[in-house]
Amino acid sequence: MDGVFGTCKAAVSANRLAAALDIFRGWAEDKCLTPSEVAYTAATRDRRALRFTADGGEHTERAYRTHWMSPALSPAQREQAVRRASRAPDLVVISPLHDWTCIGCAGTGEFLVMEDAGPLCLACADMDHLMFLPAGDPALTRRAHKASGLAAVVVRFSRSRKRYERQGLLVEPAAVNTAEQQCLGDEEARSRRRERDRQRRADTEAEFEAQLAAEIRRLFPGCPRADTIAGHTAARGSGRVGRSAAGRALDPDALTRTVAASVRHTDTDYDSLLMSGVPRQDARDRVRPTVEKILERWRTSQRNPTHSPA
Repeated sequence: MDGVFGTCKAAVSANRLAAALDIFRGWAEDKCLTPSEVAYTAATRDRRALRFTADGGEHTERAYRTHWMSPALSPAQREQAVRRASRAPDLVVISPLHDWTCIGCAGTGEFLVMEDAGPLCLACADMDHLMFLPAGDPALTRRAHKASGLAAVVVRFSRSRKRYERQGLLVEPAAVNTAEQQCLGDEEARSRRRERDRQRRADTEAEFEAQLAAEIRRLFPGCPRADTIAGHTAARGSGRVGRSAAGRALDPDALTRTVAASVRHTDTDYDSLLMSGVPRQDARDRVRPTVEKILERWRTSQRNPTHSPA
């Protein structure tokens, strides 16, 4: 597909894509789904139509633009779905990682707009009257975007994640002023709502941690620190087992790995081995007998009578 960042090429041939499209269309017709054509437009000032194929054949392009919808939808619902899918995307402005040169004035700048011929500075793109509104305040961003006659999403490429990530908006200064006044007018109400949301999340997290700790005690009745392990593995943003789908489902294998990790770090010299330069797998092999011995003891032991359940 030809887009704002150039041409995206599929990993398979056009013939195989066409065959897959035919199979999908046959399946949709067998299910009595209703076809509706959707417009795909570029995130550029000219709002040109995006093209799915190299030759741009009308029959093939229409097939790619066709969405198949449930026959249970009313005409109004189908129209709303098509209108939503056909909505033009936000204009995109790039915050570049490297030095660059504008093809219009040979200058440079903090932001660039990609055109077919190359990058343009904001002045050459007639967008230099806009101001940058950093991400971070959803209410202010949403209101400024709505109030601005011209707006663009600012993105920057993340080397670690290998993708463009949103940094904020370019909007008209008057729109920011309007949005700020609106936010000041209902700050108290939004603050109360944020507090309610925070409390609801905290209650949900506490309930999940309690369930996690109870399941750890069921698997390992002799574990003396089930609550600590549950709190550690379920911490928001940690990326640990408790935040995974398996952890959320209280999968026994996932919880066993979590308890084993706690034993490895707390009850063996595993961390000291790593700090002394021992390769990770070698260090795990050295402490494995101790870890397995402790896990087996916790499996077969009765719960510590002095332990207070959550």
